[in-house]
Amino acid sequence: MTRHTTSRRELLKYSGAAVGTLAFGSHVAGAARSGPAANRFVVDTKEAGRNAFEGTDLTVTHDLDAIDAAVVRGAEDEVASVTDAYAPDVRISRNEPVERVGPDAHEEDGSEESLYEYQWDKQVQDIREVHEETRGEQTRVAVIDSGVAADHPDLAHAVNEDLSRNFTADNYGAAGPYGGYHGTHVAGIVAAGDNDFGVLGSAPETEVVDCRVFSTGPYAYWGDILAAMLYSAEIGADAANLSLGAYPVSREGYGSFYGKVLNRTTTYIDRQGTLLVMSAGNDSADLQHDTPYCYENDAGETVCLNPISVPNEAASVMSVSATGPIGFEWGDDGVEDSPKSPAFYTNYGTNAVNVGAPGGDADLSALGNYGGAAYHDLVLSTIAVPSYGDDGEYEGAEYGYGYAAGTSMAAPQVTGAAALVKSSAADLNANQVQNALEQTASVPDGYDKAYYGHGFVDPLGAVQSR
Repeated sequence: MTRHTTSRRELLKYSGAAVGTLAFGSHVAGAARSGPAANRFVVDTKEAGRNAFEGTDLTVTHDLDAIDAAVVRGAEDEVASVTDAYAPDVRISRNEPVERVGPDAHEEDGSEESLYEYQWDKQVQDIREVHEETRGEQTRVAVIDSGVAADHPDLAHAVNEDLSRNFTADNYGAAGPYGGYHGTHVAGIVAAGDNDFGVLGSAPETEVVDCRVFSTGPYAYWGDILAAMLYSAEIGADAANLSLGAYPVSREGYGSFYGKVLNRTTTYIDRQGTLLVMSAGNDSADLQHDTPYCYENDAGETVCLNPISVPNEAASVMSVSATGPIGFEWGDDGVEDSPKSPAFYTNYGTNAVNVGAPGGDADLSALGNYGGAAYHDLVLSTIAVPSYGDDGEYEGAEYGYGYAAGTSMAAPQVTGAAALVKSSAADLNANQVQNALEQTASVPDGYDKAYYGHGFVDPLGAVQSR
């Protein structure tokens, strides 16, 4: 391979303290340690009723009245005294197998510039051409994640701070990167501004609502996510992006309860007109055939489950797998593997995945070489890296641009595409937007349909089909 020569517009400072963390998460991306949460429960209130908790010591964290459910805190025996239709709340992890996060480095004179030339993901989707038809005007997208930095210069135009909400138990608020960079990276893929600087989002004129479900730790509670999903429908979001997931329990036992409540939630939201777009997961797992999922627990024991993957295996959602190039601007002949080729980590399954989209790929053996240029195969987007004092007080964030890869990055490509379709045909409901995206997608020649479902997403074709 020919060594790529980085320009003076290096995206990341490859030396010195400014370099962000480099992480190679395991294929399970933390999902193995997701599990039941102490003293938190999701309760089906269909039979017990909404007032069943009055007179108890239970605290209602989220009243999910629209789907006859609630999230409560307290002792399990207290919950059991009210109803047997409940399950422990569970923790859900972000999906981020490969990342390089750090502040951007602009030209030597400090001026800002466009980074579009590094955005293979937008180029392969013909986003510039789509913008001749629509830029996502008059649409709204919810980002259910770790928080979206409303002060980032590439997102300040897009984030509706008034509608943004914090669904966690912390006191940091919303419209900020309080749970980490992840949500800001996702939001930039959807809606970064079409400026003379920074990156370009698929739908730069859509409105973004931050629905924060991750706090400063690596997990979110499933109950908080359900509440955020329902809120996205309540505020009339045209699409909601969930770049998160886990395999909390076996399909047997509590798994059937989770599936029932989740499907009730997603079906309700679909009927309200909000399209739910979800990452398929980063475990190289065959979701079609329920491959046993094995991991080592904290006691060093190997545990194997026949798991349910939540929330992407729910009804009435779009599950998105990831694709990416190998060799973008650094290989011998440019892109050695197509940007439409399946990423090494992506989950798959013909009926478990709806579409594939750019999430980034990586030659792990090359990432430490070539002057950092091998990171160009990942997805470049906005980041905001938060900092906290010893007392836990939020001290601000460093804004910039960084690379990451995962189905977390693929899902917002589809969310942005959904906003473009809805903007071009405002009368479409969620099912019709999904159909437009699926019917215009196609499986690339020479690749296995199991990685794509209907195919690789085609925003231009979807918009022009309306």
